[in-house]
Amino acid sequence: MSAPLLFTREDAVAIISINDAPYNRMSLEFMDTLEVLVNEIAEDVSIRAVVITGEGMENFSVGMNLKQFPEGIKLKGSADAVFDQRLNVISKIENMGKPWIATLFGYCLGGGLELPLGCHFRLAAEENAQIGLPEMDLGSVPAWGGSARLSKCVGSHYALDMILRAKKISGPEAYRIGLVHEVWPGNVLKEKAIALAHDLAKQPAGAVRSMLNVIVGSEDKSLDELLTAERTAVVTNRGTADSKEGMMSFLEKREPVFNRTS
Repeated sequence: MSAPLLFTREDAVAIISINDAPYNRMSLEFMDTLEVLVNEIAEDVSIRAVVITGEGMENFSVGMNLKQFPEGIKLKGSADAVFDQRLNVISKIENMGKPWIATLFGYCLGGGLELPLGCHFRLAAEENAQIGLPEMDLGSVPAWGGSARLSKCVGSHYALDMILRAKKISGPEAYRIGLVHEVWPGNVLKEKAIALAHDLAKQPAGAVRSMLNVIVGSEDKSLDELLTAERTAVVTNRGTADSKEGMMSFLEKREPVFNRTS
C-alpha cells in the first residue's frame, strides 16, 4: 500500500502532496498522517512555509473517501469524532503562524476545498478547475468548516450561491470572487506555488507569525482589538535580529537576509 501523502523539503519550504491520484481522496489514513505531520511542522522552526498539493495533474482532491465513513465511525467512536479530527487539523493549519499555500486544479470538492480554505494562500489553475462544496447533491451539508470559512472568504452572497446550488466554479471565477489569490496555467501551477512559498520563507519568520496572528480571524474582531494586536506585534518584533537586519539592509541599499541562525 502506497503512502497516503508524500512529504518533501526544499530548504525552509515543506511540500505535502496527497498521494491517491487521480482523485486524491482524503482517506482516513491520509488524515491521520496529516494530523501528525501538521503537529511536527508546527514545532519545526526550520520550516517557514508549506505547500499542499495533489499528486498528478488531474485533481487536487475530491474530498473524503466516503466509502470509508462507516469504518471511520468505528475507529474514531462516532461521526462527530471523524469530523472533529478534520476540523482540528484545518484549524491547526490556519492558526499555526506559518503560511500555507494550496493549489487548486481539477476537482477541488468538499474537503478538497475545505482544507484549502484553512490555508493562507490559494492558487488555482486557469483551466479545468472545478471548485465547490457540492454536499447538497448528497442531501448533506459541509462538515469541515466549509460553510463558515467560505462565507468569511467571499461573503454570504457568493457562499450561498455556491453551497445551495452545489455549484462548481472555475479558477478564473474563483479569482473574480476573491476565493483564490492567483490563477496560473495548470502546467506551472505547482511551480508557482512553491516559488511563492520560497518568497514567504525568506520573510522574517517572527514578523510573519505576528501578522498571521493579527490578520487570521480578523473578521471577528473589532478595530480596537486589531489595533491592540498590531501593537503587540510591534513590541514583539522591536529590536529583533531581523528588524535590525531590515534597517541595515535599507541603509546599505542591499537585499535583507532574514532568519539567520548566527
